[in-house]
Amino acid sequence: MQKSDIGILGLAVMGENLAINMESKGFTVSVYNRTTEKVTKFINGRAQGKNIQGAYSLEELVSQLKKPRKVMIMVKAGNPVDEMIEQLLPLMEAGDVIIDGGNSHFPDTQRRTAYVESKGLLYVGTGVSGGEEGALKGPSMMPGGSDAAWPVVKPIFQAICAKVEDGSPCCEWVGSDGAGHYVKMVHNGIEYGDMQLICEAYQLMRDLLGMSADEMHEVFAEWNRGELDRNWTAI
Repeated sequence: MQKSDIGILGLAVMGENLAINMESKGFTVSVYNRTTEKVTKFINGRAQGKNIQGAYSLEELVSQLKKPRKVMIMVKAGNPVDEMIEQLLPLMEAGDVIIDGGNSHFPDTQRRTAYVESKGLLYVGTGVSGGEEGALKGPSMMPGGSDAAWPVVKPIFQAICAKVEDGSPCCEWVGSDGAGHYVKMVHNGIEYGDMQLICEAYQLMRDLLGMSADEMHEVFAEWNRGELDRNWTAI
């Protein structure tokens, strides 16, 4: 059996879409989910005919990977990430990389980086922006953690991420420890701030200016064609 370039742990929609994205860029991917029925459903469904292998235990997942092994955790932030790290550490070797692709709080990533490094492994906490569609077609990625891990994960991350007009990848190493998840936190703050501004602009037009739905539609349509649209898509 061909060894995989990376393993995905967690087959919610983000994990599935990242796996398909990676495979479409020429990488072989192994996938695992604690509820193993999801593995079977994915392998026999969306992943059928693709270079994606199913694993039915963490031991099998790790055994399917090329060295240095790379496992990307796509589970709920918090204790589930720590639990997965504890289960992976005995199965992996020095130089292997554990990646957290969820929205972890950056102090947790700082703590996990130090802990995983103390065991001789490498750790990456990466922001993944773009939601379900971005994960499938090209997210913006903000990796940080163990500096030595960047050359190991860079080829995959920069292959699957979105590209700007000149072809530059929307993914670069942002720093050590919890830097990746810190940048993602700032990113989310800007994004949600913009969304709040849109809501308040709508309320202003409706309640204070007395604009009709058609009039508001024209204003927002113009914004979608202008500078605001270009700035939004760059976030």
